[in-house]
Amino acid sequence: MKIALAGAGAFGEKHLDALKLIDGVEVVSVVGRTLEATQKVADKYGIGHATTELDQALAIPGLDAVILATPTQLHAAQALACLNAGKHVQVEIPLADSLADAEAVAARAAETGLVAMVGHTRRFNPSHQWVHNRIRSSELNIQQMDVQTYFFRRRNINAKGEPRSWTDHLLWHHAAHTVDLFAYQAGPIVEAHAMQGPIHPELGIAMDMSIQLKAENGAICTLSLSFNNDGPLGTFFRYIGDTGTWLARYDDLFTGKDEPVDLTGVAVSSNGIELQDREFIAAIREGREPNASVAQVLPCYRVLGALERQLAGR
Repeated sequence: MKIALAGAGAFGEKHLDALKLIDGVEVVSVVGRTLEATQKVADKYGIGHATTELDQALAIPGLDAVILATPTQLHAAQALACLNAGKHVQVEIPLADSLADAEAVAARAAETGLVAMVGHTRRFNPSHQWVHNRIRSSELNIQQMDVQTYFFRRRNINAKGEPRSWTDHLLWHHAAHTVDLFAYQAGPIVEAHAMQGPIHPELGIAMDMSIQLKAENGAICTLSLSFNNDGPLGTFFRYIGDTGTWLARYDDLFTGKDEPVDLTGVAVSSNGIELQDREFIAAIREGREPNASVAQVLPCYRVLGALERQLAGR
């Protein structure tokens, strides 16, 4: 299977590392913002084609699929370009930074019948899979999720410590992980509220945000997000259920008393990004809808759209 990767930054390299572990996959092109930096990534991974134009990659003979790890603001337009070119596409989270754009991608994906998936990685982390398996087997019901998403980003830099060409967003990017995961674990969301702190004078975004969610079955979720946190960075989940409490830290899981949980056998890998990419490839090969398809995650973006309207006072 021939794949192109668009987005040669920190997260793009995570996908390249993952794709190396999947049999029968060849990355034939890397698309980036500047040719020199993109060529360095291509050379590092032994990829024969580097370009700054997505259209050039889409025109490569025999190309099957594209993974988009580009800036958020490009996701919807590039996803549509891939679908219009007849290519399967996996879009890194978020699918879009507006509900209208998310719905446009969902509509086009339905029309084409191509595999269209979004990188909602929390569905694939072994820690969250372990919890999900117990919910499905009726061993656990979620009563509350308490989630902290904390970064220190008072300057516009990426995970490599390099200047970013775009601005990240707490609502449309980071909240999307938890909004979707809460619905995935507890069921459809029927109520959502949000508050945000001051807008950063240079970045033009809120640096602190609080979101409260309620599922149809009565479970609740409290999500705190900050770009001002000068401490441990990342997203940390506390599941409070009727048969126990668990703490999920990316691919690792602990009891409520901070004892490690053995995740052996939960999945073929302990890396959520690899598992996400394996699902994308498998769905294409098997001609089926993937977990985290555009259609499955669209309700998340409807909640985000409603929260955006709340925060804007509309």
